[in-house]
Amino acid sequence: MKAIFIIISFSLFLLPTQVLSNDFDKGKKVYRKCKACHTIALGAKHRVGPNLYKVINRKAGKAEGYKYSKAMKNSEVVWNEKNLSQYLINPRKFIKGTKMAFAGLKKDSDIINVIFYIDEMSKKN
Repeated sequence: MKAIFIIISFSLFLLPTQVLSNDFDKGKKVYRKCKACHTIALGAKHRVGPNLYKVINRKAGKAEGYKYSKAMKNSEVVWNEKNLSQYLINPRKFIKGTKMAFAGLKKDSDIINVIFYIDEMSKKN
């Protein structure tokens, strides 16, 4: 009986990780919402938004050749997973005065997967 309790407890502990695990294909699907304004390839041109290649761990407002809003340039944000997650929920709330018109993503799984996808695509040359 004790062994069953331990197995069930351990399974419940792992459940959120399994539900919200990184999925490249799902991230690619979510990224379709981004690609009208953003590229994500080494050397790709900026569009309405900046190229997102290697955006993770980059200081906000620092992609060379892109004209950022004053709010973005003056922010002290570094695009780590936590900040990107908060930004993608509601960009205009996270950095007031940003030019980003996107309303945001509502599902945690979409945010996790699109960040994973961007990170993986940034590893390609």
